Amino acid sequence: MTSSQLPPNQPPSTGLDKKTSAILSYALGWLTGIIFLFVGRNDPDVKFHAAQSIVFFGAVSVLNIVLSIAGSLLGALGIIFSLAGLALGIFALVVWIMAMVGANNKGGVRAELPIVGKFTAPYADQLAGSIK
Repeated sequence: MTSSQLPPNQPPSTGLDKKTSAILSYALGWLTGIIFLFVGRNDPDVKFHAAQSIVFFGAVSVLNIVLSIAGSLLGALGIIFSLAGLALGIFALVVWIMAMVGANNKGGVRAELPIVGKFTAPYADQLAGSIK
């Protein structure tokens, strides 16, 4: 019986149930993703949520840094990059809320992120599979 076939309330190695672990994987973005990638290593669904959090929010963080640097180097044109960074932040907030609600509704079972899941899921699978 694989972990995705187990009841949602069966505790993984974290001592938390699968649903709580999946939700907390998104709580502080890539930071809690890293924590739950290693703490929840015996549950493939929790590892997937954690890896997906790392991939998405890590990419958002890197893109935000790039936009900030480009905006500071371009002077007056930097306002465009500042607005793009604001739009990226709002987008990330919406995806963050949707990810936590989705993890809650699915009971912690593997689910792709809304909107960007088809782009992040393959990388999340690779990352989750690389941690034993």
